[in-house]
Amino acid sequence: MEEENQLIKQRIQKLNNLRQRGINPYPYSFDQKDHASDILNNFKKLKKNQKTKTNVSIAGRIMTLRILGKAGFGHVQDGSGKIQIYVREEIVGKEGYKTFSKSDLGDIIGVKGTVFCTKMGEVSIWVKKFELLSKSIRPLPEKWHGLKDTEIRYRKRYLDLIVNPDVKEVFIKRTKVINFIREYLNKKNFLEVETPILQPIYGGANARPFKTFLNNLNMDVYLRISNELYLKRLLVGGFERIYEFAKDFRNEGIDSTHNPEFTQIEIYQSYADFNDMMKLTEDIFIGASKMINGKTKINFRGENIDLKRPWKVMTMKDAIKKYVEINVDELSEKELIGILDKNKIEYKKGCSRGMATYLIFDKLVSEKIIQPTFITEHPVETTPLCKQSRKDPELVERFEPFIGGFEVANGYSELNDPIVQRKLLEEQAKQLKTGDEEANPMDDDFIEAIETGMPPTGGVGIGIDRMMMLLTGKESIKDVILFPFMKKF
Repeated sequence: MEEENQLIKQRIQKLNNLRQRGINPYPYSFDQKDHASDILNNFKKLKKNQKTKTNVSIAGRIMTLRILGKAGFGHVQDGSGKIQIYVREEIVGKEGYKTFSKSDLGDIIGVKGTVFCTKMGEVSIWVKKFELLSKSIRPLPEKWHGLKDTEIRYRKRYLDLIVNPDVKEVFIKRTKVINFIREYLNKKNFLEVETPILQPIYGGANARPFKTFLNNLNMDVYLRISNELYLKRLLVGGFERIYEFAKDFRNEGIDSTHNPEFTQIEIYQSYADFNDMMKLTEDIFIGASKMINGKTKINFRGENIDLKRPWKVMTMKDAIKKYVEINVDELSEKELIGILDKNKIEYKKGCSRGMATYLIFDKLVSEKIIQPTFITEHPVETTPLCKQSRKDPELVERFEPFIGGFEVANGYSELNDPIVQRKLLEEQAKQLKTGDEEANPMDDDFIEAIETGMPPTGGVGIGIDRMMMLLTGKESIKDVILFPFMKKF
């Protein structure tokens, strides 16, 4: 720390010297016309020592610097990559060269010059004009070892992006995936909409919310845990195909697949059911992988995974039977609870047969599912917003696709019977009052909406963060969120 403070003092002194020489270390603009990657690509066929008359103008951060008397080399990194520059005093003048030679790693500069190829075969810029654009006061991480500490990388993402180019590529891919999903849905006549983030009544998922207070109206409000109930109001209003990229907030644990603030897309299609939404989910994952990876095969946590269709479809009970050799139908409720106790799985008082089945799957089975698999026929207790199965009233028409050992989406044949929906939400509200912080509160306005009539609908929510973990091979959700939530120092 003392060494860093000393370097900062030295740089501030350089800053003061620049101002004394009449140089503004933070000018207002620069005429940037070119980028490093374009120059390198356009002139990759240049031969050693070959010069061109092509003028270029780039701006970026100094990443390497080597001063050799009255000439010097350096590498400038812009938004596209790095390129070498060559600066001579006789070309840029004494003042310009003095500014260059006194520069530090991390300074942002602008250069204008011509393209040439060095005797070592590196496409470079012969600088004709040099300008300091932003003096860096704080030094970059030590150049030979880079920034390896994950804690610092996540807290100081700006440094991570500067010194680890592959990190930036992950977030470029993230943007491309979101754009792909948007274009895919738009072509299928879905309409992108927006719903409230601040909500007087939260709902749409089993989760504990973040609570805040709206001073002007003197009322408690919540950050949304889901946008589902508002999107369904729009279905009632006549929108038939809608989607929303949503920031949702859940006051729950933080680990490799959970962040309290996360991004998902929820998609609803009138006159469809959960079978239609499974096909749509396959399309999105396959198309996104092909778009950024060029193929359906990915490697995640050392496992080779193929996203090509058709994905396997397996009931929750069959998955339990396959992966942990437990036949749920042959066991009593007491025996199922005994399995929870034996495996030290927490459960709430009055745990039902269906909920015990779900917990066995969630805690013992889900992490074993590596290849894309839709898990269907969930117990009716798992959600109050889904239609009963046409095969068994104890089950619901819900699917969750699992890939790489975790769930990446959640889809339903949406419940649109207002009588049943009211009853289920009233039961949830009772659970909330008795201390179940993840139960849904009663939302009378939502019930009134579907009493007006909501069409049969298929819906799915896809976790963008987890999707990007898979598609980019990153093991932690923190690697695909630019600013993951971190504990205070």
